[in-house]
Amino acid sequence: MELDLAFIWAGLIAFSILAYVVLDGFDLGVGILFPLLRSEQDRDVAMNSVAPVWDGNETWLVLGGGGLYAVFPLAYATILPALYAPLIAMLIGLIFRGVSFEFRWRTTRGKFLWDWGFAGGSLLATFAQGITLGALVQGIHVVDRAYAGGWWDWLTPFSIVTGLALVAGYMLLGATWLVMKTEGDLRARARDMAERAAIVTLLLIGGVSLATPYLNPVYLERWFTGPTAAFSLIVPSLVVICVWRIFQGLRDGNDAQPFLAALGLFVLCYIGIGISFYPYMVPPGITIWDAAAPDESLGFLLVGAAVLLPVILGYTAYAYWVFRGKVDPSEGYH
Repeated sequence: MELDLAFIWAGLIAFSILAYVVLDGFDLGVGILFPLLRSEQDRDVAMNSVAPVWDGNETWLVLGGGGLYAVFPLAYATILPALYAPLIAMLIGLIFRGVSFEFRWRTTRGKFLWDWGFAGGSLLATFAQGITLGALVQGIHVVDRAYAGGWWDWLTPFSIVTGLALVAGYMLLGATWLVMKTEGDLRARARDMAERAAIVTLLLIGGVSLATPYLNPVYLERWFTGPTAAFSLIVPSLVVICVWRIFQGLRDGNDAQPFLAALGLFVLCYIGIGISFYPYMVPPGITIWDAAAPDESLGFLLVGAAVLLPVILGYTAYAYWVFRGKVDPSEGYH
């Protein structure tokens, strides 16, 4: 049986993006919450909780973006012109956040500037990612295999709402991460922030989910007709269960449960987007197979991916295992 290499690569790219969202999402969320932390010690502990893993988390972004360029060149050439502004804003935010990680430990007088750089960079990167997602969901205007839209097509009420939803969602991930990794007053404050973020996230997810099927007739058909209409009941029901588990864990003091349930919430939302998108790589006109490189290139690159992906998964799992447990306030990144 001949392998459908384009489909396999679409799955690998989708997995890479999901891995980035769920792994880098919580440390971006910690950055967004930074100004809400009352003391310098709390901010130090919060940053130390993500310091061992944050740069490794961004490996998945490189893999997803690089893979898109190599494996789906038409999609890459279409998406970039349509989304230059939010993607450049995202990169600027990630740069500020990365530099702030290093510089805030090297100064005393100007430490507050790098605190704001860390928070502002995290917020900018997150909001830009959400706007990018919203612009993709609402569709990119393509004529003759090239972007044919305007400079500001990416900026719409829908994309702004998806940007806000991602900010709230990352705040939820960041707050539940701090609940899991810290103790004392910081944990209690993170618990309160997690409850508020969960409510806002659920409301915004609901708004985006109600609007999405009406952006494209294909989405509407996918969610409300035929055998796939069952997802309209299954996915929202699982979302409600995840939210309930978040609040239950926060109430009962099961510190790991809210974070894992928040991750489950993101996975379900991602599955919902996948259900809407398939088989399109760039909605509404470019499918996975239209965008794919020749099979010879896909096969050659798949050999490299078969070697690299287990390595990346291995060192990621090892890093999280080594730095498991609560953060010791007397130790950390210096």
